[in-house]
Amino acid sequence: MIGASREALAAGRENLESLTDNTSVDAAKLAEELAAVTALLDREVSLRRVLTDPSRSGQDKAQLVTSLLAGQVSGETVDLVSGLVRSRWSGSRDLADAAEQLTAYAEVIAADKAGALDDVEDELFRFGRVVAGSHELRAALTEPKADTAAKKELIRKLLGGKANAGTVRLVTSLVTVPRGRSLEGGLESYSKLAASRRGRVVALVTTAVPLSDRQKERLAAALAGLHGRSVHLNIDVDPGVQGGVRVQIGDEVIDGTVASRLEGARQGLEG
Repeated sequence: MIGASREALAAGRENLESLTDNTSVDAAKLAEELAAVTALLDREVSLRRVLTDPSRSGQDKAQLVTSLLAGQVSGETVDLVSGLVRSRWSGSRDLADAAEQLTAYAEVIAADKAGALDDVEDELFRFGRVVAGSHELRAALTEPKADTAAKKELIRKLLGGKANAGTVRLVTSLVTVPRGRSLEGGLESYSKLAASRRGRVVALVTTAVPLSDRQKERLAAALAGLHGRSVHLNIDVDPGVQGGVRVQIGDEVIDGTVASRLEGARQGLEG
């Protein structure tokens, strides 16, 4: 998102956080209802255009939202969506995208309030690693013509009873309603949402062997010192790197693996 839409989404996130600061508000229920709103906006293009029409007043659009949603969803969801449509948007599609992002963020907040956010982060990462390691599984989860019920059942078999309910809901939503996102891209965006909730960044760490708890603590502390923020480590064990550590945070890569040094030496000899 750019311009006005980015500002509108940021305001929506602030409103969501304010709403869920109230301990009586069920963030998981908010996520469920926001998912239904997202589906409505995806389906009703003309409604989406009316709700983002800059020539209509924000109050007029908020009243339309109330007339459509009151009695169908909670008052908190009505208030949140009303706030969204009062904002200005760069494009009508951005409103639906924002509703989807707030759905995922509400799931993150629910996990955080339940003390399970670290588990959700780790489970999303591990699920991504499992999918990356199996072409057949990825194909089954991403085939557009595959039956939605079959995809849900596959996710249930993979994660049911093993992962947090929020993790299962996030993965199910991504697989069954990808909304143009790749599976990998969607999982990464969820990971970033979870990290942003804690005000930290995510580092993908690749090593030849598992790190000890002490090594993890030292690496996280060193990276936090470099970036000025706490760092959550997603660790991928890959014997192919032969030794050392590769760290990626966003577009920044620190590659101290043996494989990388050998490749550099090889290229130097060939040059």
